[in-house]
Amino acid sequence: MPPIYLDYNASTPVDPAVAAAMRPLLEEAFGNPSSGHWASTPAKAALERARGQVAALIGAAPEEIVFTSGGSEADNLAIKGTFFAPNRHGAHIITSAIEHPAVLAPCRFLQGFGASVTHLPVDRTGLIDPEDVRRAITPQTVLISIMHANNEVGTIQPIAEIGAIARQHGIRFHTDAAQSVGKIPTRVDELGVDMLTVAGHKLYAPKGVGALYVRSGLELEPLIHGAGHESGRRAGTESVLLATGLGTACALAADLASMRHVEALRDRLWKALQERFNEGVALNGHPTHRLPNTLNVSFVGRIGADILGQLRNVAASTGSACHSGQIELSPVLAAMRVPERIGMGAIRFSLGRHTTADEIEAVVARLATISLS
Repeated sequence: MPPIYLDYNASTPVDPAVAAAMRPLLEEAFGNPSSGHWASTPAKAALERARGQVAALIGAAPEEIVFTSGGSEADNLAIKGTFFAPNRHGAHIITSAIEHPAVLAPCRFLQGFGASVTHLPVDRTGLIDPEDVRRAITPQTVLISIMHANNEVGTIQPIAEIGAIARQHGIRFHTDAAQSVGKIPTRVDELGVDMLTVAGHKLYAPKGVGALYVRSGLELEPLIHGAGHESGRRAGTESVLLATGLGTACALAADLASMRHVEALRDRLWKALQERFNEGVALNGHPTHRLPNTLNVSFVGRIGADILGQLRNVAASTGSACHSGQIELSPVLAAMRVPERIGMGAIRFSLGRHTTADEIEAVVARLATISLS
């Protein structure tokens, strides 16, 4: 069977149009965009064009976009940058039990500096109750960080409702939108967020580039100190090459029409699995409020890693990409209170622009040939 890639939540291939836009930057516009001479002019123009493309996708102003090395750095900048900001009052952070490690680890790190962290629970479908956010707020709360959509089960959080609560209390609100940008609408004003994370390799740009939206007027302590790049928010000469890749990918992602096709294929896969295995498969995540490309299913009473081991040439995941290969219940599924007998059999199939109906049929046919009894 030819190789089939169903792990788009882990990483996407670089779109051909993105590669084409980047290619000239390997030889042209080589100047430092911060220099003030002829060689810097085209580099600066390309950098700001990319910044505008990222901003346009999420409904921000170009000057509110900070280029980073990826989603993890953007999350760290939002969280640590808020905690160490000179105008901070309080040391309490609210997040959820199902966040990506790029959020959970910085919060844990800050506990060593006196931060207190509340990890909100989720229900059986992976949803946070906005009222739990409201109840968790104290006079010391300085930041709320809740992901837009979960990378493992795809559940989409009520970010706009949480954003309204944050505004009522004058608290900064950050969302990790690495999985949602390019799949569902992610307009910052509609979501009511102060900071939003973008990861390039989740939306057909290269690895090693991302961005953090920072609402105008917010002060952050930089993670990287040096010269005053990115309006003083991140030192280091910007990569015009990678920024161009991210900008082009964001311009392509503005058209969400392709996601309707992806969603139809995802639903086709789920229907076929139900017809083949009946009660032997269970859906993990919210049945409707989830990413259009994500299908996390459990083969009841089995080990997901064992099944994937028999699905040769099929790239999928037994959980988040950061935890693949661990033979233990996913922390996300554990937080959702999925019974171990069900959760241990979880496999995440995440589809993308290049997924075909033939590939879906081939995966189901391959699953039917292996022993799942």
